[in-house]
Amino acid sequence: MPIMPAGVLKQTEIAEAVARVERSLAPDVAHIFYKIDTDWKDDWAISFRVVLSDDAAANRPRQVAKNVVSNLAEVLDFPALGLYPYHNFRSESEQAALREDVWT
Repeated sequence: MPIMPAGVLKQTEIAEAVARVERSLAPDVAHIFYKIDTDWKDDWAISFRVVLSDDAAANRPRQVAKNVVSNLAEVLDFPALGLYPYHNFRSESEQAALREDVWT
């Protein structure tokens, strides 16, 4: 496993920043889950699962996704944290139908 990045040590700050972005984009964004782990190349990454309202997912998914990505990048300096960001988007209905556990 590669050397632990700063992002692993700053999880409280990351959680607070993600919560701020989530609140600022409500009601289009229902929740932003994330986890910090290594990716398929064994590089440290932060993976986001963003649950969009059904309305946002149906009517303006690209704009809302763009807002989420840019807002997260604005509050989290991924290179300084040593994390590569990945984003995955689902609607509330899709998440409910999949019945998958989501991350913290």
